[in-house]
Amino acid sequence: MREETTAPNYTALADFRTELRRFLATSADAARSAGIDPTQHQLLLVVKGMEPMQVTIGDLADRLMIKHHSAVELVNRCEQNGWIERHRDDVDRRVVHVRLTAQGETILSDLSTLHMRELQSSGPRLIKALTAILKDNAISGKGDQ
Repeated sequence: MREETTAPNYTALADFRTELRRFLATSADAARSAGIDPTQHQLLLVVKGMEPMQVTIGDLADRLMIKHHSAVELVNRCEQNGWIERHRDDVDRRVVHVRLTAQGETILSDLSTLHMRELQSSGPRLIKALTAILKDNAISGKGDQ
């Protein structure tokens, strides 16, 4: 049986997507202003966010939702810019790990500070929009499925 989507559902979904896109656009603009492509910024954030685990190209592809060969190209560009470095696994030499350089740490830290500030501002709107969706689902019983 197909569930009906109500007018408030559509409004809540539209509001949430708008706020999410607003944050992502602000994030992309901040990255470009710092001289880094938004996808490269995401790669740096994934590497840092997965510490202390040793991050592989496969991990990056999974977390960034891109193909393995695209992750390799992205790593190549970040490495050429001096933001990350690769090293081979001590046990399995086929496995390549990626870690941030000091320069990568600096650019990521600067961008993360800006992002945290932006979330202080936009976070309440994101939460309000998401809460409207979750509240409606809880009332209708859809949230338990």
